[in-house]
Amino acid sequence: GGEAGSNFGDISESSLEYFTESVGDTILFEVNQSSLRPETIEILQNQAAWLQKNSSIPITIEGHADEQGTREYNLALGARRATSVRNYLVSQGISEARLSIVTYGKERPVEICSMEKCWSKNRRSVTVVSGGLGS
Repeated sequence: GGEAGSNFGDISESSLEYFTESVGDTILFEVNQSSLRPETIEILQNQAAWLQKNSSIPITIEGHADEQGTREYNLALGARRATSVRNYLVSQGISEARLSIVTYGKERPVEICSMEKCWSKNRRSVTVVSGGLGS
């Protein structure tokens, strides 16, 4: 063991940890919106660059919503959010065949409370590296 400190040599750039921590897997959305905000475009550009380097890995894009509104509405909204992310990645040259989408609506919140500070974290899309990573 021991602390890694400033030595990142043990985190491979093709690893899931690197993708989650350094590239960023989560995109946040405004209330009832599925459009990409300027600050999220940068994360998606990083995702696209990583996906181009790791071209054999399939990806699942999850769409999520906050707990306000009906289950049906939020499932549809989650699907639109995931589709926005997929379409952007495709526009950056990522093969659509690698990208699947799934919507959870409000079924999988990261934080639960009936307040904006929790809701804002739940309005999201998460890019999940679904393939096994070879060494």
